[in-house]
Amino acid sequence: MAAYILRRLLLIIPTLFGIMVINFALVQFVPGGPVEQILAQIEGQGDAFAGISDGGGEAAGASAGNDAYAGARGLPPDYIAELEAQFGFDKPPVERFFAMIWNYMRLDFGSSYFASKSVLELVLEKMPVSISLGLWSTLIAYAVSIPLGIRKAVHDGSAFDTWSSGVIIVAYAIPGFLFAILLLVLFAGGSYWQIFPQRGLVSENWDMLSWPARIADYFWHIALPVTASTISAFATLTLLTKNSFLDEIKKQYVITARAKGLTEGRVLYGHIFRNAMLIVIAGFPAVFIGVFFTGSLIIETIFSLDGLGRLGFEAAVKRDYPVVFGTLFIFGLIGLIAGILSDLMYVLVDPRIDFEKREG
Repeated sequence: MAAYILRRLLLIIPTLFGIMVINFALVQFVPGGPVEQILAQIEGQGDAFAGISDGGGEAAGASAGNDAYAGARGLPPDYIAELEAQFGFDKPPVERFFAMIWNYMRLDFGSSYFASKSVLELVLEKMPVSISLGLWSTLIAYAVSIPLGIRKAVHDGSAFDTWSSGVIIVAYAIPGFLFAILLLVLFAGGSYWQIFPQRGLVSENWDMLSWPARIADYFWHIALPVTASTISAFATLTLLTKNSFLDEIKKQYVITARAKGLTEGRVLYGHIFRNAMLIVIAGFPAVFIGVFFTGSLIIETIFSLDGLGRLGFEAAVKRDYPVVFGTLFIFGLIGLIAGILSDLMYVLVDPRIDFEKREG
């Protein structure tokens, strides 16, 4: 197993390199970089920058035709060259890419173009919000889905299985953002009850509260966002658990165990559970990463939570490339490590699995 883990860890290097190469190459074809955005802002302010060139309107007009930027009308080439040097665009793309990779190898992710903070500082600053959403949503989804899925499998075709399946299908069909808006309208003072706060992870006076009050305030604020994040994962995991248990219940070893006189509970949790849970455990990293990185964007926006989802989205819109590539590298690394942890969980649940022999 140690050799398998070592190979997987070594594979992280070319995988991450490939991810960065593809995304860096794609960005080269995306219009509207940081230089263009700043030039557009300057152009939009009109006369405030009319005197930026000592050469006057004639000199500026003469340089406009030779400039590569649409928003550079009336700006001297020296100023544009200074902007390009400031953002590092005075160097060829290949040189910039390998300089970036070399910095990442030293855990230097650079600084944001617009936030005056390092990328690592921004990620650590936004991390608590996304961890809160991802961790609690995943734990609640598993805590509810596994027992419910097992009961549905045991009572397959019963009235309980029928009506609970209807609830699950409705929950799966409702988009997370729509359910989040519904929760706001119903329970956050939209039109009915003002039970939960509309925004933020904690109250403004959180530092002045006692520790028990801080914990209560924290859960009070995340109740609605976590509920909205959990709904789709809960539905998927419940059906996955049920189908996995149904497949195992029909196998020969279950019939043999029952023929030996074992109790239904012993058969279910002593034999079926370990095999049926393999596919559910394998899906844990995907569920967590999905809620943590992708599913959190809309929820964070609706509930005014300043997390990693909004950070990545705003960085992409602003063309804040250090933040875009830095978060991409960090998230990609976390996702690859989560895949290795998933394999380790496989072995913990069923020690009979040997990845080294399966690869051989």
